[in-house]
Amino acid sequence: MKEGKLIVISAPSGSGKSTLVKALLENDLPLAFSVSATSRQPRGVEQEGIDYHFLSPEAFKKKIEEKAFVEYEEVYPDKFYGTLRSELQNKWAAGQHIVFDIDVVGGLNIKSQYPEQTLSIFIQVPSLKVLEERLGARGTESEALIQERIAKAQMEMESASKFDVIVVNDDLENAKKELFERVKAFVDSA
Repeated sequence: MKEGKLIVISAPSGSGKSTLVKALLENDLPLAFSVSATSRQPRGVEQEGIDYHFLSPEAFKKKIEEKAFVEYEEVYPDKFYGTLRSELQNKWAAGQHIVFDIDVVGGLNIKSQYPEQTLSIFIQVPSLKVLEERLGARGTESEALIQERIAKAQMEMESASKFDVIVVNDDLENAKKELFERVKAFVDSA
């Protein structure tokens, strides 16, 4: 497989996106997870090379200069996220299609670069109130950071219509099923 397909899954923080991506990857499809790079600190039990490639802001900026990213964004001051070119090359060389758990701007950037081989999926939360409850339940962020994420989520939700598919995560099992069916149909298509 020279270049496989790309499945971009984007959503506001706290939407259940990572839970849905994990469930998708447990299915019997030739999928591999694209491990994003970030300049933020690990949260909880996150591990280097599994959850993210953790880089210092300086190291991240150096890789930007080296043009090592397919896409990147400074999401918050000195908090960068990006997709390393090597992630795509290595997974395609292994004959796999790539799943991205990525923010809205990054997801749309990948779709614009690879329009024919990308399925972009937006995970919609039932409401901003539900999103705020989910973020608070994590117990990993301050109230100020939660409010910053809610403000960002409002802007991100305005971009939902730019995605190929919107999956509403109001019932986790139904959302898992819909996501799997959409991705399977895309991967199985010519």
